[in-house]
Amino acid sequence: MARIDDLTDKVDSRFHLVHLAAKRAREINGYYAQLGEGLGAFVPPLLTTDSNKPLSVALEEIAQRKVEGVFPSETGAAADPLSFIEGGDEPA
Repeated sequence: MARIDDLTDKVDSRFHLVHLAAKRAREINGYYAQLGEGLGAFVPPLLTTDSNKPLSVALEEIAQRKVEGVFPSETGAAADPLSFIEGGDEPA
C-alpha cells in the first residue's frame, strides 16, 4: 500500500487526491456491480493487487500513475460555462 506522502507527490493537493481516489473507487465499485449484467459501462481495475477494496485499488492506481486527474481549461470555462453541451452557445 502506498503512503499518503508518496501519493501527494503524484497530485497537486490533498483535496485533489481525495477527490480523484473517491471518483475512481466509485468507478471500480460500479464495474464490480455491473459484471453480471455485461454492460461494460465502467473501466475495470487497471492493475492486479491483493486488495479487493475499491478505494485501496484506486490509491494503488494513483501511486503507479495509472490514473491521473485532468483539470478543465480555465479559459474555456470562463468564456462559456455551457461549452461542454453541444449547441450551448445558442440562447434557449
